[in-house]
Amino acid sequence: MNSPLKGLRELGELRRGIEKESLRVTPSGALAGTPHPVGLGSPLTHPHITTDFSEAQPELITGVHDSAGACLAELTDIHRCVYGHLGDELLWAASMPCILEDDAAIPVGRYGTSNVGRTKTIYRVGLGRRYGRLMQTISGIHYNFSLPPSLWPAVAAARGDAFDGAAPTRGYFALIRNFRRRAWLLAYLFGASPAVCKSFVRRRRHTLETFDEGSLYLPHATSLRMGPLGYQSAAQSSLHVSYNSLEAYGATLRDALTRPYPPYEAIGLKDGDGNYLQLGTALLQIENEFYGVIRPKRRARPGERPIQALNARGVEYVEVRCLDLDPFAPVGIDADAMRFMDVFLLSCLLADSPPDSAEESERMLANQLAVVERGRSPELWLEGAGGPRRQTEWAAEILAECEATAALIDAAGGGDAAARAVAAQQEKVANPAATPSARVLAAMQAERTPFFHFAMRQSVLHKRHFLAQPFAAATHERFERLSRESLAEQARVEATDAEPLDAYLARQGLGA
Repeated sequence: MNSPLKGLRELGELRRGIEKESLRVTPSGALAGTPHPVGLGSPLTHPHITTDFSEAQPELITGVHDSAGACLAELTDIHRCVYGHLGDELLWAASMPCILEDDAAIPVGRYGTSNVGRTKTIYRVGLGRRYGRLMQTISGIHYNFSLPPSLWPAVAAARGDAFDGAAPTRGYFALIRNFRRRAWLLAYLFGASPAVCKSFVRRRRHTLETFDEGSLYLPHATSLRMGPLGYQSAAQSSLHVSYNSLEAYGATLRDALTRPYPPYEAIGLKDGDGNYLQLGTALLQIENEFYGVIRPKRRARPGERPIQALNARGVEYVEVRCLDLDPFAPVGIDADAMRFMDVFLLSCLLADSPPDSAEESERMLANQLAVVERGRSPELWLEGAGGPRRQTEWAAEILAECEATAALIDAAGGGDAAARAVAAQQEKVANPAATPSARVLAAMQAERTPFFHFAMRQSVLHKRHFLAQPFAAATHERFERLSRESLAEQARVEATDAEPLDAYLARQGLGA
């Protein structure tokens, strides 16, 4: 490939981090009713261990790493730490939950008595009222990706873009537009939720078929998590967020954050006792409520909203949100998947990226839903910009681009790890039985077992895997120290927090 990027060592220093959600469950597979283990520190202030929606839904967060191996090693250490404090509980190995009671029995995350902690809980109470708590227990992998700053001049040249202070932001938005066009491929390659427990869809309309007495599925499904039963919002379906520029993105999001939405106005802001029911009555309570498959991100400063941080300092990284937990990988993802994600994202950045539109957004959503439900069908056609395209041919075309990008990365870092990661995905296109979704169904069929028993078995195997591994004394002490420090920091925040909650929310632009 003749490219300004050829031979640049910085291509071997791409940056990635992982946020991994899962559920704590009892030895019988039911959602744990216990609080977040105190030995894991404060979910408000711990840098690596927090909770997502539910008190029983740990979220494990790595730092930023310049190699997939280092990122995987830290995620492994975080899991060792967590398992050391779970007692007889397990981390559920699958994205889709099983044994759950009614919504009211699913506990939302609790973060203490400070204003920031109470705000996080109110947000989750609002999510439960808007979408139901059951949907929020679905778990997945968030993949954070960025380029080293020194690489941007060459990337801008490769894209035919001027290099200035805004070049990274323009580049990340170009990446996002192409990612959304191609995200259906990730559902095919990494989707691992082709089946669900019947309990998950009780009293809900669906088109699933019976697998056995306890499970529902679709024969060619890939990621039901990313379909109508998962992270899809009817309320947000009419919202077209433009990714053509930071300005366009911000304007669309601000409208969704401020425009009253009648069904949420009907919920109300507070109950009769003055307790908050949600953070606001607009379509979105806060920016993070928008269920995009990918987000532009910038670390916010204390008291700063995410959109304010983006407007002030531009895009820092992108957050990919459409990856299922891999039930065959102890930490939910493996190094090959991470290496492929780097190649895929860099390919999205380097490819021509025309402006998006509301019409194209509808087409992209239709493609995603088609692959979610019928992705392994050999007869599946998708809608491209120029008309219908056979899925397998389009996938081969994208992966051919990825081959060329992998060659650049491997040339910079030595070896052939990126090329091998792409080859593994090409095998899945040639042989659908190699996809995680097909492997899940094959395991269920071979063992004549419901989805629940498959996921439970994998959860037990993962726990044994981590408990059998030695935990270096220095690493163990580091995590114990982080837990103690996080509890002390939460106590400090609460002791110095004298502002009334209503005033705090108003200052944040919330509570209205």
